[in-house]
Amino acid sequence: MKYFVCVKQVPDTSGKVAVKADGTMDRASMATIINPDDLNAVEAALTLKEANPEAKVIVITMGPPPAVSMLRELLAMGADEAVLISGREFGGSDTFATSQIVAAGIHHIGLESDDIIFCGRQAIDGDTAQVGPQIAEKLDIPQVSYAADIRQEGNKLTVKRMLEDGYMTIEVRTPCLVTCIKELNTPRYMTVKGILECDKKPYTVFDYETLKDEPLIEPDTIGLKGSPTNVYKSFSPPVKGAGIMLEGSGKEAVSKLFATLAEKHII
Repeated sequence: MKYFVCVKQVPDTSGKVAVKADGTMDRASMATIINPDDLNAVEAALTLKEANPEAKVIVITMGPPPAVSMLRELLAMGADEAVLISGREFGGSDTFATSQIVAAGIHHIGLESDDIIFCGRQAIDGDTAQVGPQIAEKLDIPQVSYAADIRQEGNKLTVKRMLEDGYMTIEVRTPCLVTCIKELNTPRYMTVKGILECDKKPYTVFDYETLKDEPLIEPDTIGLKGSPTNVYKSFSPPVKGAGIMLEGSGKEAVSKLFATLAEKHII
């Protein structure tokens, strides 16, 4: 039994977002973090492993070589193995091409009947929520998104999905893919023991040569060439002016509001 967890290293958007002169995001000058929703996916896999000690948690990401630092953190949290998919041929991939490559990586490792793939709901740099579901489609397995609770009994999962106006409970058979939201759990921290032992755990790099014979890998379906979409421009939205607080009773506030709008010739 394997629990795959797809993770992504993203720019830390809590600070100032650096933008190049051409309008694209300057990722090299920004600090990076583990995508927050992906940490919930990691915690979900580690929690299920506690009930299934024979299971193996494999974290997998696509990115440049520095992403190894993120993978080491996840190994220190308790993951058993880490896989980095990295190569110039994969550069410029949009969500369609990225899911194609990650799915090929999982297929290369081997997806068995009792395996589960976990993903975060979405990444904070793109907010598309597309990669997880696309991986499931390309591996031809069922998927459940927006998981707020997960229960496993053998090869059956019972997942409570969060909707806009309530919840939906779904039963699904493995192999399957589940995308996780922050309401699912609270991610654990690295442990001292985990930090000391993480370098002893298996760490593998898949480059283009490793995956080129996989059915999903074709030159015209990966990288910039295989990406049907691309980011035209990234920019910081203009700063909004300070709001005006209207005090008094409801009737007084409405009168002040109409007076202000009339003064500005809005009404």
